[in-house]
Amino acid sequence: VQLQASGGGLVQAGGSLRLSCVASGTIVSISSKAWYRQPPGGQRELVAVMLRNGRTTYADSVKGRFTISRDNAKAWSLQMNNLKPEDTAVYYCMGDSTYWGQGTQVTVSS
Repeated sequence: VQLQASGGGLVQAGGSLRLSCVASGTIVSISSKAWYRQPPGGQRELVAVMLRNGRTTYADSVKGRFTISRDNAKAWSLQMNNLKPEDTAVYYCMGDSTYWGQGTQVTVSS
């Protein structure tokens, strides 16, 4: 199973980006869908997760600004609005607490 993350880029503070993650390989669906991020010099941290029942959880730092959504059984997105410089990080998607995407860079300029 491989996860492909995309959608990162450079944006000014207050702007928006949408990240996407698509799973491929011998899997029918991804039940638990998540996004993590790792800021420069920092540790990887959970940003948002969506469970199979649709329940979502967000890091306090992104509540009200980021939204995780299911696109289909093997794809999901992270809509990021009102971005801040502190959101600058490499963003990774993770599926079923097992599979990791390769990461996509998000840089927010002030």
